[in-house]
Amino acid sequence: MKQKRLRETIIRIKITEIVECVTLVRENLPQSVKDFMFLGLVKDGIYKRIEFAIEDIFDICAIVNTDLELGIPGEDDDILDNLVNKNIISKQMQEKIHAMKGFRNIVVHRYGKIDDQLAFDLLTAHLNDFADFIDEIEKFLPNGHL
Repeated sequence: MKQKRLRETIIRIKITEIVECVTLVRENLPQSVKDFMFLGLVKDGIYKRIEFAIEDIFDICAIVNTDLELGIPGEDDDILDNLVNKNIISKQMQEKIHAMKGFRNIVVHRYGKIDDQLAFDLLTAHLNDFADFIDEIEKFLPNGHL
C-alpha cells in the first residue's frame, strides 16, 4: 500500500516566503492611511507582497489536500473544507483565509480602484492572520516548527 507523503520541504519554503512578504509589508506600512495613500510604488509593492503571501497560503492548502489525498476539489473552498474536516486548520482560520481570498481578488483584478482606506484598515487589522495560519500549519507538520 502506498504511504501518503507530505511535501514538507515545499511547504516550509512557502512558509518562509509568507514570513518574508509579511515582514516587508510590516516594515513599509506607515502609521496612517494618509501616508499610505501617497506611497506610490511602495504601496503597489505592499499590495503585491500581500498577494504573494495569500497565494502561498492557498498553495500550502492545496499541497496538503493533494498529498494527503483528502479529496478532489472543484474549487479553493473545497480544499479549505477538507482541511477543516481533517482538523488541519480551524474553522476560524478557514474564515480568515476566505477573507484573504476576497482581498487578493480585489488587489489582483483591481475591481474599480482599490479603496486605500479599506486596504489600510484590513492590512493593519489582519497582518497577524498570516502568523496564525503558519502556527496552525506548523502544528500539523511532522517535524514541528522551523
